[in-house]
Amino acid sequence: MPAQTDCFDVVVIGAGLAGTCLAGRLARDGRSVALIDTHAVHPHDFRAEKYGSAQMSLFESLGFGAAARGCTTRTDTVRVVRFGSLAHWERNTEYGAAYPDLINALRADLPAGLLTVGRVADLDLGPERQVVTLGDGRRFAGRLVVLATGLGDVLRRKAGIVRRVIGERHSLAVGFDMAAPRDAFPFQAMTYFSERFGGRDAYLTLFPLGETMRANLFGYQQSNAPWAKAFRAEPEAALRALMPGLAAHCPDLAVAGSVEVRPIDLMRAEGHVRDGVVLVGDAFQTACPIPGTGIGKVLTDVRQLADAHLPGWLATPGMGADKVAAFYADPVKVACDAASLRSSLYARALATETALPWAVRRVRNRVARHAIRYATGASQGAVRAASAVAAHLAL
Repeated sequence: MPAQTDCFDVVVIGAGLAGTCLAGRLARDGRSVALIDTHAVHPHDFRAEKYGSAQMSLFESLGFGAAARGCTTRTDTVRVVRFGSLAHWERNTEYGAAYPDLINALRADLPAGLLTVGRVADLDLGPERQVVTLGDGRRFAGRLVVLATGLGDVLRRKAGIVRRVIGERHSLAVGFDMAAPRDAFPFQAMTYFSERFGGRDAYLTLFPLGETMRANLFGYQQSNAPWAKAFRAEPEAALRALMPGLAAHCPDLAVAGSVEVRPIDLMRAEGHVRDGVVLVGDAFQTACPIPGTGIGKVLTDVRQLADAHLPGWLATPGMGADKVAAFYADPVKVACDAASLRSSLYARALATETALPWAVRRVRNRVARHAIRYATGASQGAVRAASAVAAHLAL
């Protein structure tokens, strides 16, 4: 006897950031939705750990503001250090949370019973009805399947969609906890930029997670390079060697626990306009964490799909490629994806390219940053003006 098939408007596969927020938003809008993931509780995963006000506004717009705020640690001022010297104090609200804690808090805010735990074994896609079959034989039918599977490749390939690598090992993220408690540091949060050009390090950010001061170091190293191996073995010594001026701003550089290292590839889906299936978030296009565009890109996908496209799609027959194509051509999504990719490529080039045009850009940026530094002794209006000049020169 064939297994019973449960029917839904939308079947979302993957309960990370994109899938959880999309399923919750659709359920609150009165849609019948299934959310499927292999884990009842999101496992340990080192990725996005800090969010800004713009990202929090997106959480709010999707109905997850309270859940996101409830699991994060908020800061309102950031010490910004460039070339080893204090550039300015930045009034900027940021929120820190370990990624699994954020996802589990968002899941806890879902309607009861929405999440199904299981492994997807097969997809049957078409212009009218989609069927998702789990490894234990359970079947879920829906008008639309959404792949929110992040870096997972198996289901994307089952859907006949390929991935193009834009930048292999584009950047490297390193995460670790400082040994001293957060109240031992002379700042709420700090962003410490590279002390030199050409060192392939981008910046270190220190921010609280509860009572712990968390550190994220970003750069353009390879995960198997001697530098990365040395950092895993002796992180404090590696920090002091990499950023000799850091101790003047953060005297206690002792590190507690293990060091996590994550290489980041830039990738984008191709051949993705298919009947009955949509890719969102990193399943469609990945982002480098250095410019800080990833969370906004993911949540923009969710908002545009849920608000601008699905209501019309579900109100009319069929779920063919013509409908799916409209999402990928959405001007808000297209602009967000393009800006994320552009900023990722620009940031790497600015740090690593040796050609004359990039050297000129670096000099201009440094001059503009010095203007900001001297403006810190003047009015706030002068600081804002200097910041605007620096932003302009960075283009």
